[in-house]
Amino acid sequence: MLRLSKLTDYAVVVLLRLSNPPECCDSVQTSPGIATATGVPEPTVAKVLKALTLANLVVSQRGARGGYRLHRPLDEIAIADVITAIDGPIALTACVEGAASPCEVQSLCAAKGRWDLVNDAIREALAKITLADMAVASIPPAFRFDAAHPHIPFTE
Repeated sequence: MLRLSKLTDYAVVVLLRLSNPPECCDSVQTSPGIATATGVPEPTVAKVLKALTLANLVVSQRGARGGYRLHRPLDEIAIADVITAIDGPIALTACVEGAASPCEVQSLCAAKGRWDLVNDAIREALAKITLADMAVASIPPAFRFDAAHPHIPFTE
């Protein structure tokens, strides 16, 4: 089963929150503020923000009015970029180009070099999906839920 890490899931949540700053504030948000708003523990938010900053998906601003903001709009951030920022290169098997460690049975493998086709297709598909596609605004109202009352459908 192909499954993303929890950190990648949290990264999407954090990025979506950064795209929707509170009305009282400008586009800069703090790690504790994001943690409070999303329910993701603050140390996890801080870890995610550090990785997203290193990947140039988020910009950090120091000082009394410091915090984090998106480096580019949601429609310019592919899910593939988020996955790569948090989990590293997208690779299904150890023998796929860019994998961290080589396969122990690579010399005997009948599928050697064949996984690149599958891996490239997945990478290409994930590159076509942006965070804008994942944003709540793109979800039909009948399927939205109010965070304060998750069991009651959201109405505008």
